[in-house]
Amino acid sequence: MASNVPAPEGIEIQEPPTAGAWGEWNPTEDSVRPVRGKHRVARQRGGLARSSTVLGVGVIAAVGAGGIATAQDRPQVAISLPSLPDLMGGSPSGGDGPAGSGDAGAGDAVRNADGGSGQAAGAVAGGGIIPRQADRQADAGEVLRSRILQQAESQQDAARARVQAEAERIAREAAAQEARGSREEARKVAEEAAAEAEAKTAREAEEARRAAEAKAEQERAAKTAGGYSLPTSAYTITSRYGAAGSMWSSGHHTGLDFAAPTGTPAKAVAAGKIVSAGWSGAYGYRIVLELEDGTEVWYCHLSSMSVTSGPVGAGETIGRVGATGNVTGPHLHLEVRKGGSTVDPMAWLNSKGLSV
Repeated sequence: MASNVPAPEGIEIQEPPTAGAWGEWNPTEDSVRPVRGKHRVARQRGGLARSSTVLGVGVIAAVGAGGIATAQDRPQVAISLPSLPDLMGGSPSGGDGPAGSGDAGAGDAVRNADGGSGQAAGAVAGGGIIPRQADRQADAGEVLRSRILQQAESQQDAARARVQAEAERIAREAAAQEARGSREEARKVAEEAAAEAEAKTAREAEEARRAAEAKAEQERAAKTAGGYSLPTSAYTITSRYGAAGSMWSSGHHTGLDFAAPTGTPAKAVAAGKIVSAGWSGAYGYRIVLELEDGTEVWYCHLSSMSVTSGPVGAGETIGRVGATGNVTGPHLHLEVRKGGSTVDPMAWLNSKGLSV
């Protein structure tokens, strides 16, 4: 018995054989055969190909169900399926009546099988499936682009934050290093100042001690010698009175030379007063001490003068040994004059109880 079911795309429906033809009909084996002939449809892409596959599977299932219900001892059952345009939401081309009514509808469906697939594909595409997919793809691309931009911006912010944190760390370390350097410099300056002050104090204390010892020695010597003192200390006699030589303008030495380091104190041999102090040509810086009996004692070649006028006591420092004027080295040139004439200083000092 012929079926009124139109053949979907890609499916060729064969009528089941009669019961007496060749035995029991196997609908699964006989109905699913490779498609041959003019109804062969090329594979479609996109939504239409998937729809054709779904329809083909549905037809196979329906035919299989009809075949199972048909047997040798049962009457054949006609299967009526909607045409492809009805499944796609349209009406069959070339017919005014409902789909599947009469032989005309089935014929139209078979005749339009090849063209109907293109129309169905156009309808699916025009109905919004492909545009919706394109929209979804565009939306997904926009979301992906937004996420990539957000991730890049986050990475840039993190990089800027790391750079700023590193700069702040370097600035803090530099400030700390500078502060440590300043503290170290201040500490060094304070230590140097303290050391200098301590050294200065030690020098002053040593000078004071030496001065006290010298004064005590002068007082002791003055008492022992009846009020007279040696003109200097820590000396060496280098030239005596009356020594001949071209170095002296008179042809002979008129005094007694006490060689001593520059700065060694020069002391008053007895109480008296300073009557002259200043530069005196070949004698260099000279101090003239006049004693109570009128005797003059000259201190020559001094490096400095401590007392330039007025009374002084025996053993009092009045100047410092030096090398000014006509000299060959630092020493104290001592002359003793009575009535304007020079006398031997060593003999005069010995007469006063002083051992030179």
